[in-house]
Amino acid sequence: MSKKKGFGRFLTGALVGVGLGVLFAPKKGSETRKDLKRVIDDFLEALKDIDVDEVRENIETKIFEIKMELDDLDKEKVLKIAKKKANDIRDMVEELVEYSVEKGTPVLENMANSIRESSIKVTKEILTKLEKAKN
Repeated sequence: MSKKKGFGRFLTGALVGVGLGVLFAPKKGSETRKDLKRVIDDFLEALKDIDVDEVRENIETKIFEIKMELDDLDKEKVLKIAKKKANDIRDMVEELVEYSVEKGTPVLENMANSIRESSIKVTKEILTKLEKAKN
């Protein structure tokens, strides 16, 4: 299917949708027909302002940008980001443990240590999976 036919079908579909919306509105038949004619005229007038080449160019640009981002998002980059996040989590957990120890509450200290152990386990598992996927 050519691009022009696809665009024409899109416009036809949009026009039919607008037409059906106006037809099912709770108005007298003559008012509905006038509204429908006005909507069609407005739609046709708006079509004159559409620059098909510009629309195509913008879509192609966006698709190219998406493809570039996907190419950039390789396994090594994901692993690097995951390692940085794991270090960030470790630092935050250490701050939590230090704060809990500083406040001298054994319950808080035990909970913070439990969080530390769990976060270490989870981040190691994630990094191990990413390492395996990389190879």
